[in-house]
Amino acid sequence: MNLSWEKVATMSKNVRLVSRRKWLAGSAAACVAGGWWSVMAQTEEAVVDRRSQIQIKALVPIRFQDRVFIRIDTNRGISGWGEIKGVIPRVAEELAVSMFEMLDGQNPTRIEHIWQMLYRSERNQRGGAFMVHCISGIDMALWDIVGKLWGVPVATLLGGPTRDKIRVYPSANAVKLGSGPQRMAGNPAEIQPFVDQVRSTRARLGPEGTIMFDAHCAMPPAFLIQFANAVEPDELLFLEEPAVPGNIEVFKRLKQQIRIPFALGERDRTIWGILPYLEAGVVDIVQPDCGYTGGISQMKKIATLAEAYTTPLAPHCTQSYLGMTASFQVSAAVPHLLIHESYDSDLFARFLKPSWTKKDGYVTMGDAPGLGIEVVEAEMRRIASDPNYKYRWRGPRFLDDGSVTDY
Repeated sequence: MNLSWEKVATMSKNVRLVSRRKWLAGSAAACVAGGWWSVMAQTEEAVVDRRSQIQIKALVPIRFQDRVFIRIDTNRGISGWGEIKGVIPRVAEELAVSMFEMLDGQNPTRIEHIWQMLYRSERNQRGGAFMVHCISGIDMALWDIVGKLWGVPVATLLGGPTRDKIRVYPSANAVKLGSGPQRMAGNPAEIQPFVDQVRSTRARLGPEGTIMFDAHCAMPPAFLIQFANAVEPDELLFLEEPAVPGNIEVFKRLKQQIRIPFALGERDRTIWGILPYLEAGVVDIVQPDCGYTGGISQMKKIATLAEAYTTPLAPHCTQSYLGMTASFQVSAAVPHLLIHESYDSDLFARFLKPSWTKKDGYVTMGDAPGLGIEVVEAEMRRIASDPNYKYRWRGPRFLDDGSVTDY
């Protein structure tokens, strides 16, 4: 029997259609018989309805010390929390309230769309610290809302956990030392106290302990080179912030003369701020701060960007438990994570109740939806109203000759 290709194709299509109809009919019958099909249909309809009609209706800022906590409310009774830090609180509060003009009525599940809308709204402010830090807090709150909407942790929305626990410092076996804030004039004799500090710590921790050193962008290049060469035998995990961000040539010069791995990125914002260091080969460990770099959305992108360069993350974090938890959610879902900064606080523990637990230098994430943190707002407001917690400027700092020193 001679069959044309057209007839063969038609027969094959008919067979597929018949098979598909039989399978669907059988599956539907089985599901309806068990009640599962109707339940799933109702659940999907409800979720689609909530996702499509949910809207942002309010943004509530709460100034607290050197940061601003924000609560974003929706018309469906779901609220999300975020944290803005690294911007003068009064300014951050006003900017966040001003941004609500663009957020009002938006669907909070369109996180990437909202991020782009906020970031591109003012070309003369794009990429600046004030703008990006505020977007970071808003972004955290949106992810919190979406996680609560779907009933899963943010890490699940980001692709699911890639590890059972997150290594953190400081701990009994992982210590970060530092140079700042110090009044450094660049005198070679000034390096000796730091060298002694590293060596005594190595003697205390032993060869298996982890030592990191934060230069705080405060050491002049020649000073830093002398210090790094002196402590190289002590095997530091990394040298953090070796220079002030902005001039790649300085990092190249330092990289040529220092063998200790460089960790940097806490003061650099978005993927566009991190990319030049990766391209120039001057960063060994990337340190995004979820509260500074553009929130969860950008931190996840930075992790992917770093992965392409086989560069691990050691996230910077001086946020409260709220911003820290947002950073943990990203860290739980990325493949290349070295260690995470994490400081305990009795003050924040009074009104921030995270679902994660910390033990023996590791954090184990909980399964609470969204960011996974309970906020006791009444206690937060009570403490925030205490004059003892009013924000005060930390600087400036001066050398003995009266000139200003950088920190």
